[in-house]
Amino acid sequence: MINALLNSKMKSWRHALHQMPEFGFETFDTAAFIVNKLNEFGIEDIQTGIGSTGIVAMIRCGKSNKAIALRADMDALMIEEQNSVSYKSLRPGLMHACGHDGHTTTLLGAAEVLRREGGFNGVIYFIFQPAEEWGKGAQAMVDDNLMDRFPFKEIWGFHNIPGLPAGHFETRPGPIMSAEDNFEIILKGLGGHSSQPHSGSETLVPACSLIMELQTIISRKVNPSETAVISVTELTSDGTRNALPGTSVISGDVRSFNKKISMQIQLEMQKISNAIGLAHDLTVSFKYSNEFIPLINDPELTKKSLDIALGIFGDDKTKIAKEPMTGSEDFARFLCNVPGSYAFIGNGLESAPLHTPNYDYNDDILKPGAEYLIAVARSRLPD
Repeated sequence: MINALLNSKMKSWRHALHQMPEFGFETFDTAAFIVNKLNEFGIEDIQTGIGSTGIVAMIRCGKSNKAIALRADMDALMIEEQNSVSYKSLRPGLMHACGHDGHTTTLLGAAEVLRREGGFNGVIYFIFQPAEEWGKGAQAMVDDNLMDRFPFKEIWGFHNIPGLPAGHFETRPGPIMSAEDNFEIILKGLGGHSSQPHSGSETLVPACSLIMELQTIISRKVNPSETAVISVTELTSDGTRNALPGTSVISGDVRSFNKKISMQIQLEMQKISNAIGLAHDLTVSFKYSNEFIPLINDPELTKKSLDIALGIFGDDKTKIAKEPMTGSEDFARFLCNVPGSYAFIGNGLESAPLHTPNYDYNDDILKPGAEYLIAVARSRLPD
């Protein structure tokens, strides 16, 4: 399906996108690049500015009105690239450290073939989404009447995964990626000289106690059959070497696969924070937000995903994932509206991890990734 010439073009597209990373909703140059390519393919129905900088392109073949959507994310991260490749990021402090340049290129390749060759009967919407890393882009597009303006009945997506052999395919029915909740706890008291801690209500020792107590929530309050993680990732204070702090700030995130567990953890964190504050004569400010929801694959569509993948990746490279990942993806927001299936394609055993300055998308998986999306479209919209 993807010939050598198109495969070569896709690599050049990916390298061009890699050089111009953009963060969040500010994917203006990326969107312009995508629209230019879609126009080159002869796709005329292209809607831009959806949920800020999102794009939806549509192609129709045959007489059926059945519609599906294929989605790719297109935003980058605020990371300084340390690769020495010829197509290294040209924008200081920004890089494609999660492979969205590859995801976008893969969807463009699928769009080119499906526009040129057809081979399906129905409507395909190609969704290019901003601000996945924020967890805001999918919902922004939905809030911009995505489902009413583009009435697809199912949606498909994928992500590259370092550590999985290149060109291997995995997915699973039900939960496949976790929710992410963010928290911030501010302890306020009265700082003072380090030689006289009894004269005030310093916050650093209580903050350390609070951090340790938070770890008991998973081990003592959450049912062991549930999966959840509390990670304190930052502790700051206004103290110095010889001055006890009057303010300490604790922040981090929580991962889970069950809304009830998320709510339970939030309640327990609030209780422990208030108790520590009371014990040490401190005021407590507690903030907790649900940034990502769990990504739950539709069982029927995921079975079909695996069947389709067998024909592209082969029996020895297509597997059901043993367990869900505790990473998060806002593709889940689309699944609140229609069923869908999300999958992983291996980026290679030697690949640097996602969100690191030495990460790079593996060009060798562009072809099978695009062929998978093409096969999904043709399988779900049979000619």
